[in-house]
Amino acid sequence: MNLQLLRSSSLVGVTAASILALGLAACSDSNEMTADAASPDEQVTASTDASSTAAPDETSDAPEELAQADTATEDETTGFSAEAGDGAEPEADAEEADTSQTLPTEAAEDAGAKDAADPAAIERAEAPQPAGTVDMDTLLQNGSLPEKVLGSEDAPVTIVEYASMTCGHCRAFHEETFPELNKAFIQTGKVRFILREFPLDPRATAAFMLARCSEDKYFPVVDVLFNRQNVWARAEPQDAAKTLFDTVKIAGFTEESFDACLQDQTLLDNVNAVRERASDEFGVDSTPTFFIDGNRYPGAMSIGQLATLIDQAEAE
Repeated sequence: MNLQLLRSSSLVGVTAASILALGLAACSDSNEMTADAASPDEQVTASTDASSTAAPDETSDAPEELAQADTATEDETTGFSAEAGDGAEPEADAEEADTSQTLPTEAAEDAGAKDAADPAAIERAEAPQPAGTVDMDTLLQNGSLPEKVLGSEDAPVTIVEYASMTCGHCRAFHEETFPELNKAFIQTGKVRFILREFPLDPRATAAFMLARCSEDKYFPVVDVLFNRQNVWARAEPQDAAKTLFDTVKIAGFTEESFDACLQDQTLLDNVNAVRERASDEFGVDSTPTFFIDGNRYPGAMSIGQLATLIDQAEAE
């Protein structure tokens, strides 16, 4: 995606008081300005009008359907570039979020350590070349929000992911690759995993705000949001708020706490600050983007590619 487009979009200047009225109504499933998951070293970028003005942590069983980004077209409603897939797009799910599902608990996640896998059993794959480098100490400095971390502080390798909750490739990574990364490398003490917010549209911003408001349920809520992405991220504007509420209320949200979270101007400013710092200081311009051993890798990667990069980082 082009940062001019992001910075001149409705994300900039949106206040917490208007995030429900404007943000949720201004987003559609097509706002996936992401690195191509099928080609980690190739970046799908969004076209922008020449008049655009520049300005400034778990797993899920997500629906199988995923629109593959291929070409860029413009979404007249949002001003974002919408990536049109050449494959079958997921059908919009008109049903409400399944509120009978249970929210994963931290205790359940800890219990999952018994299922830790042997990293050596993973077949290594050729890793992509980095798109850039950063100073790892600078990258890991505290930002505007507390870090959301999985894994041991003593792990020899740290992976930082910048994601957007409406990004289809981010969902695919957390559905297909993250479970193996978690079992083979995070639970075995080899990797410390940090998830950071890089929302590409107001609806993604709202989702991250709700995950933050859930406090110790952050990763389970992220899990549920990716799991139900095809529902709440694709909902019609008039249904957006209710569908998002139905998705997260299993985390204990009431209508009052839901509204209060999305009207928290400080939280909104801090989420936006995480995104701004990522783009301004670390060169993040698409999601997902990973940092491993100071190297920047845009695009979702397979577990084999990640294993190779982890091996390289551990050996240095």
